[in-house]
Amino acid sequence: MAKEKETGGFLETVKTIVYALLIAGVFRTLFFQPFWIPSGSMKDTLLIGDFLFVNKMSYGYSYASCPSIRLPVVGLDVDAKDICGWLGDDNGRIFGSEPERGDIAVFRHPVTGRDFIKRVIGMPGDRIQMTNGLLYINDEPVEVERNGTFSETAEPQGPQQLRPRCENGPVGTGGACEKSRWTETLPNGKSHDILNIAMQGSDNTRVYTVPEGHYFMMGDNRDNSSDSRVPSAAGGVGFVPFENLIGKANRVVFSSSGRSMLFFWTWRGDRFFHKLQ
Repeated sequence: MAKEKETGGFLETVKTIVYALLIAGVFRTLFFQPFWIPSGSMKDTLLIGDFLFVNKMSYGYSYASCPSIRLPVVGLDVDAKDICGWLGDDNGRIFGSEPERGDIAVFRHPVTGRDFIKRVIGMPGDRIQMTNGLLYINDEPVEVERNGTFSETAEPQGPQQLRPRCENGPVGTGGACEKSRWTETLPNGKSHDILNIAMQGSDNTRVYTVPEGHYFMMGDNRDNSSDSRVPSAAGGVGFVPFENLIGKANRVVFSSSGRSMLFFWTWRGDRFFHKLQ
């Protein structure tokens, strides 16, 4: 009898774990996906170490709504298309809703399938260009206004130990790394901050005409962002298909300035439930 009870108890435990994983999987697929900011391409809107939940209900559902499962240690590599490819490849969505210009969106990279987070700048049919560091949408310059200086410590940041680039030149470890901050207002009235580091190639581009069913994404840290200004085949992002959108980011839950979000002593007190613009 004791053995039967032990066996029965073990099976119940296994069932509970399986059910919990299934519920968590459904919740993650349909409602919210956790996302931890790994790089500084969206500073100062998003900082390295910000932890947030992406609202998957914002844009409806496609194959990209399903998670990819990658565990290189055990050789497991299951792509979202392997799980939800049945949703089709017509660049459509179920209960689809288009993003708005200025949304902060998480999406699957068109080539690598990795999750990226950028701001939606160009809508289908738009003409996008950067000229002398200023964004033009449909041949009209966007409104920009100086908004002080963004300053951070020049030191390795996050799990990847990335060092920030500074507008005030090479800065030694522990020094103040500064970038000029500007408030950019898009044609639909949405405003957000952008940062400037230096004049570089990505500040002067050709005109990009956004194809139907695609979007043009840019990082707020304009001089330190791999985005739609570079084709996906060349290491950038290129135009992002509608079906590759995962969801919209609205709020930071908490933030860690350390190498792990588990290091609670490195949590940033002013980032708890911080609303994003």
